Amino acid sequence: MKGFRTVGSAQRFLASFSRISPHFRPPRHRMTAADHRTELADRFQVWDQVTEQALAA
Repeated sequence: MKGFRTVGSAQRFLASFSRISPHFRPPRHRMTAADHRTELADRFQVWDQVTEQALAA
């Protein structure tokens, strides 16, 4: 429970994080380093677009 005050708050964070984390973990063993960097840059760009829209709404 590092940094969480209650078990419930830890569980809420982990439930949300489990849906988001695969977006930032592409199958690294199947791609070259250059492809991995490109893929992560694309994924972070999508993430920035999604979070900006969420903040604007």
